[in-house]
Amino acid sequence: MPQRLVITGRSQEPRGRFAEELRRLRTERGLSLRDLAKEMGWDSSQFSKMESGRTLGGPEVVQALDQFYGTPGLLVTLWELAVADPTQFKERYRRYMLLEAEAVSLWHYGVSILPGLLQTDGYAREVLALGGARGEELDQQVEARTGRRKLLEEGDAPPFRALLAEAVLRTPLRDVGEWRRQLEHLLEVSERPNVTMQVLPQCVGLHGLVSTAVMFLRLLDGRTVAYTENALRGELVEENASVEHLHRAYDAMRDQALNPAESRKFILRMLEEMPCEPST
Repeated sequence: MPQRLVITGRSQEPRGRFAEELRRLRTERGLSLRDLAKEMGWDSSQFSKMESGRTLGGPEVVQALDQFYGTPGLLVTLWELAVADPTQFKERYRRYMLLEAEAVSLWHYGVSILPGLLQTDGYAREVLALGGARGEELDQQVEARTGRRKLLEEGDAPPFRALLAEAVLRTPLRDVGEWRRQLEHLLEVSERPNVTMQVLPQCVGLHGLVSTAVMFLRLLDGRTVAYTENALRGELVEENASVEHLHRAYDAMRDQALNPAESRKFILRMLEEMPCEPST
């Protein structure tokens, strides 16, 4: 049997492959990081972090690099693969992330914090830092979480219903500016045709999911699975009776929630009630 040829020694891990390609393209042109920064108008530290795999960067800088290097679509494609790679998540979340990526519709109830699909970078950073992440680990976890927003932004994005307890919107970030940006982001997302956002007022009292955040995923094969989460752990629920029990509780809460138009007005009031940022 002929020996299998090794075509390339490049990384098979999407994040590593993206970083390697960035380094290769720059070094082949004989550019230093400082030279590249001067040509592109970005800080050299940004490119250093991207080439070392510490950060993936955003779509704007990746598109600009594609144009600069004359590689139309190559770097954007590698970046998208890296952003969507489930191995960047902690192992206990990976199966859920794979299911989320293939879901044909999603429903979520947030009991105390916003779901990852709706979080801005600033919101995600503060939440993840509370879990103990620091430095490079924190940067990578923020990128992994906020990269999931692409699921709702693409042309064939699945329907997504977000049911938010009032407490979620009454619990601000420490940074007033970041909290304002998060509320503005919610208003923007709520206008997308595939997104339905509703607020569950505190006055409805106790209900079946009073201490449980849950995401329902309708899969290609017609099954619905649920993912429940609290401060300590998350659990993928696939047994039909348990999923049905959670879904009935969700439906009962949805019937008591503000409608989408009223919910937008609620978020607007939250913005209006915010203290002004100090002038510089």
